[in-house]
Amino acid sequence: MAGKVFFSVSMSLDGFIAPESLGDLMGRQWMELQRWIFPLRFFRENLKLGGGGEEGRDNDIVRETFERTGASVMGKRMFDAGEQMWPEEAPFHTPVFVVTHEKRDPWERAGGTTFHFVNDGIESALDQAREAAGDRDVRIAGGGATILEYLNAGLVDEFSIALSPVLFGAGIRLFEGVDAGRVALEQVRAEPTQRVTHLTYAVRER
Repeated sequence: MAGKVFFSVSMSLDGFIAPESLGDLMGRQWMELQRWIFPLRFFRENLKLGGGGEEGRDNDIVRETFERTGASVMGKRMFDAGEQMWPEEAPFHTPVFVVTHEKRDPWERAGGTTFHFVNDGIESALDQAREAAGDRDVRIAGGGATILEYLNAGLVDEFSIALSPVLFGAGIRLFEGVDAGRVALEQVRAEPTQRVTHLTYAVRER
């Protein structure tokens, strides 16, 4: 049985998931947005940052998200940023399908991550990701424009937001341009921790 299609992001209280400029990734605001995840044991282990780290519910959620994911889909903007920042052993450890207009051979990284470049649309990328994921789930990794394309196309089953107590004021809004007349949500879970509030929604067609 095929798994779900989902996305999982950190979001500021005013609705932003990233700065507008790629040059501001890893900047002060972005680091504040993601501050909740950096101390976690699973995050540190996955990125080979050394031993130790915090356990608890935040750590469990990050591990569960990783373990349910059999393949990922991302946009070219996210890939371009990550290509510069990810370590040699990229943190996905699964096939990743990059939606792009560029033709490029698959790019294999250490640790089981292979990036495949798909230039015939979001549905083709998702079909390939589903096949690669088997009975596990497909994660739409980002960025915001790619997530929105899949959401507006009715191709997302579920999503989770780690709502962080940070204000951006400007940047990339998660739901900027959403087809609100088509998308209905059903709350699955709301779970506060010391650093963020984890919100999970099932997506229904309105």
